[in-house]
Amino acid sequence: MNYSETIDYLYDKLPVFHRIGKKAFKADLSNTLAICEHLDNPHQKFKTIHIAGTNGKGSTSHYLASILQSAGYKTGLYTSPHLQSFTERIRINGQAIPEERVVSFVEKNQQFIEFLAPSFFELSVGMAFEYFASEKVDIAVIEVGLGGRLDSTNVISPLLSVITNIGYDHTDILGKTLPKIAFEKAGIIKENTPVVISERHTETESVFNEIASERKAPIFFAEDYFEVKNSIQGATSLDFEIVNREEPGEVIKLSSQLRGKYQTKNILGVLKAVDVLNGIGFRIDEYSLAKGVEGVVSLTQLKGRWQQLSEQPTVICDTAHNVDGITEILESIKQAKFNKLWMILGFVSDKDISGILEMLPKDADYVFCQASVPRALDANELLKNAKEKDLKGIVEKDVNQALSLVKSQAGKDDFIYVGGSTFIVAELDQL
Repeated sequence: MNYSETIDYLYDKLPVFHRIGKKAFKADLSNTLAICEHLDNPHQKFKTIHIAGTNGKGSTSHYLASILQSAGYKTGLYTSPHLQSFTERIRINGQAIPEERVVSFVEKNQQFIEFLAPSFFELSVGMAFEYFASEKVDIAVIEVGLGGRLDSTNVISPLLSVITNIGYDHTDILGKTLPKIAFEKAGIIKENTPVVISERHTETESVFNEIASERKAPIFFAEDYFEVKNSIQGATSLDFEIVNREEPGEVIKLSSQLRGKYQTKNILGVLKAVDVLNGIGFRIDEYSLAKGVEGVVSLTQLKGRWQQLSEQPTVICDTAHNVDGITEILESIKQAKFNKLWMILGFVSDKDISGILEMLPKDADYVFCQASVPRALDANELLKNAKEKDLKGIVEKDVNQALSLVKSQAGKDDFIYVGGSTFIVAELDQL
């Protein structure tokens, strides 16, 4: 098989969450453990950092990978889902796994794959671990796929765990209250292993404290140590002025290629994580920290996080897809200067979007589209739901045609936002 045939084979043979949703999620670690044992337990052969959270875990993972890479460490990075190519999920020093390595992994293990019949995600985790071990990375940043406690990545014994925040997403799997969701995310907290919480929440703080205490895990709430005093969103960067609460008068100035205002929350967890890593033997100096934050997009090839696609009119895309994420997006839009707001949106069908539609600005013009995946919400149904919330718009199912249509009608001082689903962003030709 060539690369495209290999990916088609995996999609055809294995349950894929980003295509069929909950039916692809297996609520135990037995398959992942079996895969790791079959591969001679590669996850035990390199150091790891584990990242969970409702929103921000992707950005945080890329920040930390970029910083470690800038400090001279050979750094693996595992994230999901991918936007355009499966190889995006598995990187070393920003470089995606070669397509031929994906092909050879599947060919070598095909008999075992067909015997075990794991999910697509379970197999991709095993592939990442095998690749990182064979390439002898110094450390790998591992992003949770869904939840934490029962996520396939939760077979590792990390040096550090980071939980970015807790919000309402995948409630049909993780629970319908914030404490229940927090309990699932807190499953990545390990015995005697430090954990950083990027964002404190009154409903979840006690959950984290209790589990950390049970497991004798030192716990650090990032905002106890750092505070963003000022942030300025420029044309190409987001500039931070951050106060170190333990060093009164010390101001940390950082510039980030990731420009969404919500990065002011992620950066606090990143800074505390770096602080903890230095405390356990890593050497990450101020220059490496600044270089890693500033070059995070270039160094890790991150896409789809408040990414600007063009100017005059301004076109921004983002993969935010739940109430908390869209709330942050709307705050970032409020900070921008523009004449008229256009929003090109599509969602998945297994998500309750009523809360999202309720908060969307009623003075914007909308174009509703749908991604080419089985989970996509029909754009005509989305339009009907939007009209019930007094939102005005039309349907143009293909996101690229929708963007072309809007750009033909928008003025040079208008603002166009594209998002609602990772899969909508993934289909943009300009990405």
